[in-house]
Amino acid sequence: MELQITTLIENTQDDAGKLAYEHGLSLYIEFLGKKILFDTGQSGIFLENARALEKEITGIDYFLVSHGHYDHSGGVMKTVELLDDRTKMFVGKGFFAPKYKKLEDGTYKYNGNLFAEAELTEKLNEKCIVSSQLDEDVTYIDDKIVIFKNFKSNTGYEKHNPDFMIRQEPFCSEGICYMGGYCMDEFQEEIALGLITSKGLVLIAGCSHVGIINILEHVKAHLEIPVYCVIGGTHLVAADQERLEQTAEALENLGVRQIAVSHCTGEAGIKILQERFGENFIKNNTGNVYTL
Repeated sequence: MELQITTLIENTQDDAGKLAYEHGLSLYIEFLGKKILFDTGQSGIFLENARALEKEITGIDYFLVSHGHYDHSGGVMKTVELLDDRTKMFVGKGFFAPKYKKLEDGTYKYNGNLFAEAELTEKLNEKCIVSSQLDEDVTYIDDKIVIFKNFKSNTGYEKHNPDFMIRQEPFCSEGICYMGGYCMDEFQEEIALGLITSKGLVLIAGCSHVGIINILEHVKAHLEIPVYCVIGGTHLVAADQERLEQTAEALENLGVRQIAVSHCTGEAGIKILQERFGENFIKNNTGNVYTL
């Protein structure tokens, strides 16, 4: 076995009905002797599932958090408590920006990390864990393990959700003072993980707020390796039918062979991808194990 990815938690329950589940995502990746934790769900209850599934968190090689939303980073502090200095942690630059969601009544609800940067830094230092805030388009953390960032909005149909916001505090620069306020979140911190396997690249995305096709086009521009499988979240939950069809067609045109997505994909997104990919579509619910 070259690769095994266990979904520790996701929006939907495991097939046996024995594991905890919640709106969020956490994946445990075993690849070429390395162990990687990708995201932590919203509460940290994924750790109970990890124990039930006999996936050891202590001693993992790499710990990645895809972006600064609570449903992906909510279990970070509980996770760090279990780690030691063997682990390296990676987030994208901008991960600690204060994130909000605009509600229908015009108010703003906090939607970001449930911990401050200083709090996490103190705990990482206490544990002697090396952490990095990445800002390169491509970062190899091992020979066949790569992190992608700085995705561009090129497709046209993958629009940023105008309800996701970042709050900017008032500040002064060169004698000019700015009031601050809310601006649209373009998820500049979002990262995706690539695993270079014998069958091609396995791409792992947390939520794909920037658009899964934008992410794949970025990967294609920087790596001359075909994408074999896409796993994780695609944020198609609010997409209209036109975007769903364009996305499915683009995935096929890009030569993606397998799709194992869920979380923020939405029922309509899952339906159209199931129809397009048939037996090569995998509904990646809690407890699912993907092997290669």
